[in-house]
Formats: sequence, C-alpha cells, structure tokens
Amino acid sequence: MIFTTTDTIPNREIEEILGVVTGNVVQSKHVGRDIMAGLKSIVGGELRGYTEMLSEARDTAISRLVAQAADLNADAIVGIRFSTSAIMDGSSEIMAFGTAVKLRAQ
Repeated sequence: MIFTTTDTIPNREIEEILGVVTGNVVQSKHVGRDIMAGLKSIVGGELRGYTEMLSEARDTAISRLVAQAADLNADAIVGIRFSTSAIMDGSSEIMAFGTAVKLRAQ
C-alpha cells in the first residue's frame, strides 16, 4: 500500500476515489513517565518518554488508517494529515486521515 501526504503519486494516475479513511488512537500518560517528565522539566530538555509514546501512537494510527483503506481494496492513500487533541486530563488522541484511492494499472 502506498501512503503519502501529497495529493498525487508521481508517475501514477488516480482512477477512482474510494473515500476518506481514518485511523486513531487515544493514549494515556504513564505514571512513571509523568514522574520523569516532572524531573526533566526542572533541568529542561526533551521528554523522551513522551516522544516515544507519541511515536508509537502515530504508528498505530497509521496502521489503522492503512487497514481501513485495505478493507476498501485501495491501492493507495493520498493527502494524509494528522490531528491531535486532548480527550481528558492525562490522555490525548492522534488521528491520521486521508483519501483512499484506486490507481490506474501500469
């Protein structure tokens, strides 16, 4: 499956638009990460525990996005975008969305 943030795929023609597909995950904070983040905020720097958590959440959202497109028998997803939002104190959502398409055979 090809997936991209661009609206086109080089050297390929979109034959059919199958619809919008999404993938999301709601991730909560881990107490251990919170403690380390609190200590890190005193001296400054990257909060690696949170960076890793958000990277994992993004990968999960993409995986779910691709699975939904595969269910539509899509060849590709174009125009992928990401959105984040706070759901409640201590948790946030990452959503990936794009357009599932069929490509003209080469």
